[in-house]
Amino acid sequence: MRGNGGKAVNHVLLCDDEEDILYALKVYLQNPEYQFFEARTGKEAVQIVKDNMIDLVLMDIMMPEMDGMKALSEIRKFSNVPVILLTAKGEEMDKIVGLGAGADDYVTKPFNPMEVVARVKSHLRRYTMLGGSTSKNHVLRIGGIELNDERREVHLDGEMINLTPTEYQILKLLMSHPGKVFPPAEIYTYVWKEENMIGSESTVAVHIRHLREKIEINPAEPRYLKVVWGQGYRMEEY
Repeated sequence: MRGNGGKAVNHVLLCDDEEDILYALKVYLQNPEYQFFEARTGKEAVQIVKDNMIDLVLMDIMMPEMDGMKALSEIRKFSNVPVILLTAKGEEMDKIVGLGAGADDYVTKPFNPMEVVARVKSHLRRYTMLGGSTSKNHVLRIGGIELNDERREVHLDGEMINLTPTEYQILKLLMSHPGKVFPPAEIYTYVWKEENMIGSESTVAVHIRHLREKIEINPAEPRYLKVVWGQGYRMEEY
């Protein structure tokens, strides 16, 4: 976010190879606080994120040159910018794969305008919070994991690990209450800032699995992030 006449401006990248989709998204998201960048291929999207300070990416999966999944993978090599995937109705596997690859959320075509606006606002708000100031020395430690909320950094056994904004928020929630079991619905409401909805449990599960892959030596036998069957997830106490 950058200042523009005293107001914050959100740089939003819209990526789709269909002109009518790009037009519709700009109409839905029309807001003086948004500045739009456009890409029609995944390759263009990756380059735009590299060359500009982008605050959020809305990206279709099926595109020429480089599809959305590959573009997402490339973006995650150098940026934690929130990425919302645009998927066709019924492409459940694409949603799961996308979330596992580092996407923060997805929106299903045909779009519900209110849903698009709500999800964009939610992720921009969370991304802004991650870059804001916090009280000094706000550090959480559990075993070999250290979360510095002032610097927005997470270290594992002294080595910095790269988390997406969504993964960071989930880890922060669990580390702030070690030993407490959080149901998926509660995690979803806290992180996504919206009421529990159909599919939210699987969304949380995918992010938990991806987070485990980054903080656990053996994700199949986690030391830190435990599942309590039928109840939810908790951070082990040390």
